[in-house]
Amino acid sequence: MLSITEPQASAPCPQPFNMAAYVLAAGREQPDKIALQVLRLTGAERWSYAALTRAVRGIGTGFLEAGFRPGDRVLMRLGNTVDFPLAFLGAIAAGLVPVPTSAQLTESEISSMAEGLEPALIVAEPGIALPRHPAPVIAADTLRGWHALEPCDWDLGSPDRLAYMIFTSGTSGRPRAVMHAHRAVWARRMMWDGWYGLTPQDRLLHAGAFNWTYTLGTGLMDPWAIGATALIPDAGIEAVQLPLLLKRFDATIFAAAPGVYRQMLKVPVPPLPRLRHGLSAGEKLADPVRTAWEEATGTAIFEALGMSEVSTFVSACPERSAPAGTAGFAQPGRRIAVLGDDGHPVPRGQPGELAVDARDPGLFLGYWRAEADTAARLRDGWFHTGDTVLMEEAGAIRYLGRDDDMLNAGGFRVSPLEIERVFDAHPGIQESAAVELPVREGVSVIGLFYIPSQTPPDEDALNAHARTHLARYKQPRLFVAETALPRGANNKLNRRALREGWRTRHDHA
Repeated sequence: MLSITEPQASAPCPQPFNMAAYVLAAGREQPDKIALQVLRLTGAERWSYAALTRAVRGIGTGFLEAGFRPGDRVLMRLGNTVDFPLAFLGAIAAGLVPVPTSAQLTESEISSMAEGLEPALIVAEPGIALPRHPAPVIAADTLRGWHALEPCDWDLGSPDRLAYMIFTSGTSGRPRAVMHAHRAVWARRMMWDGWYGLTPQDRLLHAGAFNWTYTLGTGLMDPWAIGATALIPDAGIEAVQLPLLLKRFDATIFAAAPGVYRQMLKVPVPPLPRLRHGLSAGEKLADPVRTAWEEATGTAIFEALGMSEVSTFVSACPERSAPAGTAGFAQPGRRIAVLGDDGHPVPRGQPGELAVDARDPGLFLGYWRAEADTAARLRDGWFHTGDTVLMEEAGAIRYLGRDDDMLNAGGFRVSPLEIERVFDAHPGIQESAAVELPVREGVSVIGLFYIPSQTPPDEDALNAHARTHLARYKQPRLFVAETALPRGANNKLNRRALREGWRTRHDHA
């Protein structure tokens, strides 16, 4: 049996279509229902579906009255507040193209990204680095003033047209903007049953910040699209405080990155009678963490495998648990395959490259102004993920690793070349290599191996250099001086040898 799925086709996206209008459509039937609660230890900020829709469409009007037009790119420099999803959906409602970016990015990082993006405007709040770019800046306070404006008309059109872009770290070391169509949100319906087990009655608490795309999709847009209630912790809430919020606000589904589950379990978890299950994505969930959570709460955690270009597409769910050691199954409606070197599906039980059908409605449109990179991923009717996997006889996907050296930093994919470029410019370093290193079971950090120059830098200087030039999640946590860096026969840096050598030294320490 070949490693390929042949599902029934999913329902086509309606036409004409607007992503923001679709996300908020369920709220028209229940305008007074609470769509969002921003959770604090002493209470919550509540948004009804009517208030949410009014603010989104008012922001859309504000963009248009300010002279911006459909298709204009909006660079988002907003923090962990409700302003982020409101601005995102407000731009899409009016036909503009929002581009969310991490608030942790430094001035040099965001300037490089803005140069290639050429935004028409920037929306920002104080304290977040802005790019060196001539685009006008609209403050978050101004966005809030637009909530009360007359509602904009939904910018309707083909579901295949560009809706938004998100940056992902490319294997070249340069962040690439991933272009997504309006239909991408329609394709997320396959996750409702294939991962979440989501219903309109659910209260889904997502532990992430508003300005993280994992939160934006799983924590906000998907619950709103089905008419459920989204629960988001306010900025400043710590992981060890989340069990109390889960209980106090009657959460029925909980979503977080694996590291959050690990932190939460450091304190006693109270009884959570309303909680049905948890969700995890971004990186592999360690088995001890899963077991400890199940023992503490009596609920399961369902994982998902995905990437920026297609979101999640392989997962476990309440109706179909993942066999031990696997990531789960292709979500209903997803056509995937495991391809050999010849580009054809391999027999089940044999490893190969995971691929997604190029006709998948959730698949990206391409990389912004990077046709060659797009063509390298989209070949022969498949999107090639770069993940090495094995499909078991029953269809479960066993993840085996990547065919490149991409790093996973707390759920963010980071190219080692991006980090190495920064440190190779340091006067105290001749050459460097960034590697993901396991420090204990289920926990990895970014380490930097380097050859010092005649004036070796101390660790404080290296940390200061990292803080100046790299977002927090990209900064190495370990620095290891070496006399030489290992290379293969073609002179390519051998990061695997560094990783295995460090592990050997660490195990014998």
